[in-house]
Amino acid sequence: MATMLPTDKAGARSLADVLPNSVAALQGKSNDLSLPSVESVVVVVVDGLGRAQLQARAGHARFLTATKSDALVSVFPSTTAAALASFATGTLPGRHGLVSYRALDADNDRVVNQLSGWDELMVPETWQRERTVFETAGDEGVLSFAIGQAKYATSGFTRAILRGARYVSANSLSERRAAAVKIAREYPGSLTYLYIPELDKASHQYGWESDQWLSALEAVDAEVQRLSTELPPRTGLLVTADHGSVDVPASSQILFDTVPELVDGVRHVGGEPRSLQLYLEPGATAEDRSALARVWEESEGERAWVSTREQLVESGLYGDVASEVLPRIGDVVIAARKRVVYYDSRPADQSARRMIGQHGSVTHDERSIPLIRLGAFRR
Repeated sequence: MATMLPTDKAGARSLADVLPNSVAALQGKSNDLSLPSVESVVVVVVDGLGRAQLQARAGHARFLTATKSDALVSVFPSTTAAALASFATGTLPGRHGLVSYRALDADNDRVVNQLSGWDELMVPETWQRERTVFETAGDEGVLSFAIGQAKYATSGFTRAILRGARYVSANSLSERRAAAVKIAREYPGSLTYLYIPELDKASHQYGWESDQWLSALEAVDAEVQRLSTELPPRTGLLVTADHGSVDVPASSQILFDTVPELVDGVRHVGGEPRSLQLYLEPGATAEDRSALARVWEESEGERAWVSTREQLVESGLYGDVASEVLPRIGDVVIAARKRVVYYDSRPADQSARRMIGQHGSVTHDERSIPLIRLGAFRR
């Protein structure tokens, strides 16, 4: 039974390649994405816009699908914290350190939400270990901007991944589009990142196959089309995403803690429902990890990929893993391959179980993302 996580094809382009190649295009340099030389660059990241979902609903995104998109892969796990950190730093999670949605902070014996759980014990500027592309571009005279909703302006996650960019607050989608146009016109030579979270929110609440998700997709399509027409002529425009998603009904929720042997020796549960990270008691050995993995394989091997920390590192999905980052990765990692999710029924707060749209695993629907070339990048 093959249950270890599948690996990427050699030479596959990833989300981490987008910003470094955009900077190269600004500087008139050759680059791996074959982007032509441009005066300014705007990169739009639509949270949750997987390539499979976009293709399936092409009739509701006629502008975005009128241009043939390239296929990129998101990171593993296919979750916003890990993916956007890779986007912003140009590195994989093994280097930047945001290895999952909820990860182990071993020094404080706790699991911390990597999007909203930042505090004085987990300082964003040091927990995220890499310089950002915005910082390195700034060293070479490129001015960078990040456009997002005001509530994210000073968040820990923003401090972790957007260092080196000027944050521009704009709440509605149309306001964010207008801000991007204004920056491109007033600051030629600049790099701008525009974040759109609305689609992912609709997916989590209603599912990507819902009317609400379609309505959000149509709004994104319209605003990107308007953005492309309003930007200065020599501005390159890229549209991509951090991950895709799958819809999982409540009937496919697996309460893994109700099987005692699946949590035997587990001190903390991290990750997310489609990509669990299980942390054993301190001092656990490779043999301990293998023993728990075997139990999970026997129980869930038909529905999930099961890997020990050693196997996951060896797979290369995390890239080169720094010694400081290694303890943040689960002793055993379970990634769903069927349309199921894994929940721990012990915590008092079970509100997450209301989510329909899910992501985090290594399936095509979750990791395949588009790269759409518009404006001066259009081919």
